[in-house]
Amino acid sequence: MADTITKSVSLRYSPELVDAPIIYHLVRDYHLIPNIIRASISPNKEGYTLLSLTGAEEDFRKAIVYLQGLNMVVEQLADKVSWDELRCTQCGACTAVCPSGALSVQRPEMTIRFDGTKCVVCHMCIEACPVDAVKLDF
Repeated sequence: MADTITKSVSLRYSPELVDAPIIYHLVRDYHLIPNIIRASISPNKEGYTLLSLTGAEEDFRKAIVYLQGLNMVVEQLADKVSWDELRCTQCGACTAVCPSGALSVQRPEMTIRFDGTKCVVCHMCIEACPVDAVKLDF
């Protein structure tokens, strides 16, 4: 049996594909297990989906080719985000946009906590952080 991997990807696609059963095909045709982290899918507008896909490496590669063949913009996300606790000003901006709960406010201290095991590397915290305390590790 092939080794199982989990990778996060973001998908951007045209309004014509918004109603297409894309996730269904990832499951049925490519044997992948999708976990939708965030999605913005509206009729007559560009679609955006952030998801993690779990399955065999070869199935993942074939699925990416399938998605690109639909003229989707497919971005494989980096492997890891790091948080610099010393640089962080504890403003909480990152926690407001973190869809997975990897960045959260520790109560009652009101300090920021980062749990890398929950991170899906969506980049949203990186864009939100005003002091660059959150970075991609390559």
